Amino acid sequence: MRFGVVQFPGTCDDRDAVLACERVDGAEAVLLWHGERSLDGIDAVVVPGGFSYGDYLRVGAIARFSPMMESVIAFASAGGSVLGICNGFQVLCEAGLLPGALLPNVGLRFVCRQVAVEVVNADTRFTRACAPGQVLSIPVKHTTGRYYAPEVELESMQAHGQIVLRYAPDGNPNGSSNDIAGVMNAGQNVMGLMPHPEHAVDELTGSVDGLTLFASMALGAPARA
Repeated sequence: MRFGVVQFPGTCDDRDAVLACERVDGAEAVLLWHGERSLDGIDAVVVPGGFSYGDYLRVGAIARFSPMMESVIAFASAGGSVLGICNGFQVLCEAGLLPGALLPNVGLRFVCRQVAVEVVNADTRFTRACAPGQVLSIPVKHTTGRYYAPEVELESMQAHGQIVLRYAPDGNPNGSSNDIAGVMNAGQNVMGLMPHPEHAVDELTGSVDGLTLFASMALGAPARA
């Protein structure tokens, strides 16, 4: 299993994501520079957190047009697995790979703390190592993390199992609609979440719950010599 982790100018969690991917048994991970296009040999793509292009114009808006993202869009369109974390979630929404948008937190302040996240849909390629209703302890760190979609779209997403993660009751850190922490596309091969699972893969940080998402992506992936 080979993960590819996209690296933009301003990305700051790319190496953390690489290390998280490499904690999965039998997996390896490589960095994918934003100015390149090749996804040869890549089984799954991670678009990590940070401040791509300094968050100028609008979070994720510039990164969406990078050469590598053109390849990621084609990869996703062909059914490839793509996971967007925090800024990566914002980029995937800007690219049209995920529904909805990420807006400034209700409190208009940067939030950084551990949160409890409930697995709403465990029947996905990103959560199949989790149990339905399992609560994961994962940190958040963002200013623009309030998930929004029109009510009619939220109802459709709910009906089709596209809401994957929710903040636990009374634990919504940003005012996201319906306490949403992570969603999938209609094809169920692209997922975005605001919490940072790559920062919850070591007991020393207080939680290894984030590892289940990376392990889920590796299940059923081709073995490599």
